[in-house]
Amino acid sequence: MPIGEAGEAAARKGLSQNALGLVGSEILKIAASVRALQAKGLKVCNLTVGDFLPREFPIPEVLQAAISRAYERRETNYPPSDGMLQTREAVVEFYRRALGLSYPVESVLICGGARPAIYATYRAIIERGDRVIYPTPSWNNNHYIHLCEGIPVECPTRPEDGFMPTAQTLAPLLKGARMVCLNSPLNPTGTVISEAELRRICQLILEENRQRKSSGERPLYLMYDQVYFMLTFGGEHHYTPPQLLPEMAAYTIFVDAISKSLCATGLRVGWAVAPPYVTARMRDIVGHVGAWAPRPEQMAAAEVLRNLEAMAAFHVEMCAKVQERLDLLYAGIAGMHERGLPVRAIPPQGAIYLSAQFRLHGLRLPGGQVITTNEQIRSYLLESGMAVVPFQAFGMKEETGWMRLSVGAVSVAEIQETLPRIEAALQALQPA
Repeated sequence: MPIGEAGEAAARKGLSQNALGLVGSEILKIAASVRALQAKGLKVCNLTVGDFLPREFPIPEVLQAAISRAYERRETNYPPSDGMLQTREAVVEFYRRALGLSYPVESVLICGGARPAIYATYRAIIERGDRVIYPTPSWNNNHYIHLCEGIPVECPTRPEDGFMPTAQTLAPLLKGARMVCLNSPLNPTGTVISEAELRRICQLILEENRQRKSSGERPLYLMYDQVYFMLTFGGEHHYTPPQLLPEMAAYTIFVDAISKSLCATGLRVGWAVAPPYVTARMRDIVGHVGAWAPRPEQMAAAEVLRNLEAMAAFHVEMCAKVQERLDLLYAGIAGMHERGLPVRAIPPQGAIYLSAQFRLHGLRLPGGQVITTNEQIRSYLLESGMAVVPFQAFGMKEETGWMRLSVGAVSVAEIQETLPRIEAALQALQPA
């Protein structure tokens, strides 16, 4: 039975301040509002979820077959806490062949998706009061910092830079920091960091660590989330810190998974690659939490990671489908912009996301209310049949109208049907 407001308030006193201060997922809240409207019969093009709808983006057949074989062999007991040896070896081989990186197997930790790898990275490196630098917008760094009782150091970004941090903006923030967080291609923006900018950032980190080594200060690490690295478009290329400057291998912690590259978000196979002394501690953290990947899925992932030919064939089709949807959305928004409507978008570069700006602040809604917040824009677009996520869900504070549009769970037909409705909704707005 419900305990009532007074009883709940009393019960909350027994919770930790860390738990009470943790903000729930903004995206999940938005998803709930989308489901509520869909339940009422509204047709919604759901561009909110960073996921793949299996009927639009099924996993590779070779992966599904390998999982079935593992279950048929009854591979259903606990895996080792750092992952199945064959899976770790497969990651080593995959990075060598796909990225030109050379790591020992001791550098690899297999986890239940990329999130445990991120959490273990934070727990292995960050102590209470440690400073963590991350760009805004970016995915969930603010929440992980809260869990570790660290100090958030936001690095503001600009659309002109693809919402990526630059060496110039990062340089004043490095002193006293313990970790820099980069993600490329970037969630939520779908943009890719350039080779030149990544090189400049790595040079800053190396110089900072040379100074710290001489003074005995703890090093500065780079958490490099490249879970979308196999999804780049429009001539963009993915680069890694050790590729550009081999010395960066000593300070780089990779986070990766099959979740996005193989449309396998629900299979929960991810990994970290880092100096062995780092992954050894991360292994123990993951082991205590029980955040390892399922044994059959690990073994299947190992088979597929070793089969670059099958992965390449899968990506030809998958990337074409993702790019078709991103290009369609971008062309639709660009067309509205050309027709004088207050919208624009950044051309697709990577991942499954498009950054679009709806500059509607100061306009009057059909109901008479003047738009002043991104939340009003999001709600109006949703009522018009398009569900998007404001950059506020990714730590950005400015009310600038930037939204994330994700294409993994929609069809081409849904996008085609939705764009005219959104254009009509924009045309219905009036000056205040």
